Amino acid sequence: MDLLLLRSFLAVAEHGAITEAAEQIGVTQPALSRRLQQLEDHLGVVLLERGRKGARLTEIGRLVQSEAQGIVARYELMREMVATHQRLEGGSVRIGGGATAVSYLLPEAIAAFQAAHPQVRFQMREAGSSEIADDVVAGHLELGVVTLPVRDRELAVTPLTTDRIVLVARHDHPLAQRRRVRIQDLADQAFVAFEAGSALRQIIDGKLREAGVEVNVVMELRSIPAILRMVLTTGNLAFVSQLGMAQQRDVVEVGVPGLRIERRLAVIARRSGMLSPAAAAFTRRLQSLNP
Repeated sequence: MDLLLLRSFLAVAEHGAITEAAEQIGVTQPALSRRLQQLEDHLGVVLLERGRKGARLTEIGRLVQSEAQGIVARYELMREMVATHQRLEGGSVRIGGGATAVSYLLPEAIAAFQAAHPQVRFQMREAGSSEIADDVVAGHLELGVVTLPVRDRELAVTPLTTDRIVLVARHDHPLAQRRRVRIQDLADQAFVAFEAGSALRQIIDGKLREAGVEVNVVMELRSIPAILRMVLTTGNLAFVSQLGMAQQRDVVEVGVPGLRIERRLAVIARRSGMLSPAAAAFTRRLQSLNP
């Protein structure tokens, strides 16, 4: 049903006269009369009793007036909600990522974004890249920060940043004391590693195989903070994202000439979907912080 017809009917109901209502909404009296006739024809009822003293609502007209007021009010509320989201004065961003993204990459971006748009809420999920990609495809999340490559054709991929993976050790580890550490020196060393099957674990294992080195993984954990804690307490080695080393003092980076491990992080979204204004603006913020 055309809201214009409902608004016109409500104007007549308010003023009790077609002439006054026409002046108030800025149309001619014949034009307003045609709108009223269209509404009555559409509903199949008589809404107004017209007379010399004006227009009076019929009983069914009073019922339609009450419902029409609710319809118009809900429509205006919807328009205001849409405008609020467009102005980023509301809305939410549903985003997921791996442990590195959730712990070290997203917090700075979210803080900067919320400083400018404090009414936007964030719903975050931490999981592996494949799970995040599945959630984005299913519509459970709007955005994901994942490790490339992503092979699902339903996803639009925006490259974000390069994440360097470094070898870390406790400051008193024998390798941390050496001036030069060879790739072969890593063989048979005890390592704390990311979970088997995770995208980052596959990248690390692949690079080590290319170098002809097999390490002894004695423990598997999900997050960088947990891995670094185990490195500190057990004295084992680990490969972690350099992003997680910014505030570490007791764990040191060990350089290994000839071994360079990197991964590409990207933002993903459904190719067929349209991002909410908040999610689209946050994607731009992420790109600006990670050129």
